[in-house]
Amino acid sequence: MTPELQKKLDEVVKEYDDMETDVAESFKWPREKIARLGELSKIKVMAEELKSADEARKESIEAKIKELLGPSAGRAGGGERNKAILEIRAGVGGEEAALFAADLFHMYQSYAAKRGWSVSLLDESKNDLGGIKEIVAELRGKDVYHALKYEFGVHRIQRIPATEKSGRIHTSTASVAVLPVAEAKEVEVREADLEVSFSRAGGPGGQNVNKVETAVRILHKPTGIVISSRQERTQLANRERALEVLKAKLLDEKLRKEEEAVRKERKEQIGTADRSEKIRTYNFLQDRITDHRINKSWHNIKNIMQGNLDPIVDEFQKA
Repeated sequence: MTPELQKKLDEVVKEYDDMETDVAESFKWPREKIARLGELSKIKVMAEELKSADEARKESIEAKIKELLGPSAGRAGGGERNKAILEIRAGVGGEEAALFAADLFHMYQSYAAKRGWSVSLLDESKNDLGGIKEIVAELRGKDVYHALKYEFGVHRIQRIPATEKSGRIHTSTASVAVLPVAEAKEVEVREADLEVSFSRAGGPGGQNVNKVETAVRILHKPTGIVISSRQERTQLANRERALEVLKAKLLDEKLRKEEEAVRKERKEQIGTADRSEKIRTYNFLQDRITDHRINKSWHNIKNIMQGNLDPIVDEFQKA
């Protein structure tokens, strides 16, 4: 074993031991930390096995350890992800929920512009009032997934809608998902597992888009996941986009299962991993946004909704 590899192994073992100690001090670990503990656990077990292995076995173990200690180690899902899939869906609250979903998308869109990221629309369903029933977009830019991954979950808004004549406060919800875009080696999708269909895209986009069947719908038969893409001008481009979203969903599910296994092993209750719980409330009457996972609030809600998300994003980077 090289001195460099030995040094890395010693660092890993120490980091793992330190993280185990942290278990007693934290009941709500961030997603990245949970995934990191699982990675360190694997390396520590292999390092201990290496000590007593014969020469032939040592070579095999060292090769696996080197792979785990490569440049992509140390961050949930591996590497600095500069692409992410953003999904927003209206929840409880009817028309107001759809308007809230549109507000959330505009907030992330504005934040992306401030960070110099690009936003490409993949699929969208609107209502007659301009609200969004469902929207899927791809974001590209430096550390985009790392910055936004804590946004996933159910967002809740409390305000008096512009259409409300009696002045009643409405409570509505929208769900947000931020998915890491999978590298080729991370997720394998077999053609035999796909059911692909085509239709006319409809809406804006020119005569060709409306008359030719360019919209793509992909069903992943093993999981039942359905992905649609209609914004590109060709079947091939929409198919590639839809496959990218599908792989992102499969990778996200894979990471979630790994976290679940670690959570059971550590007997911890990790609130941030539960997508069903309401993670954040936007209270317009009190001019306050509260994140329930870290029990912290921010004021000047209109400013934040205009894309000035740095105070919230920065707070989660410290966790």
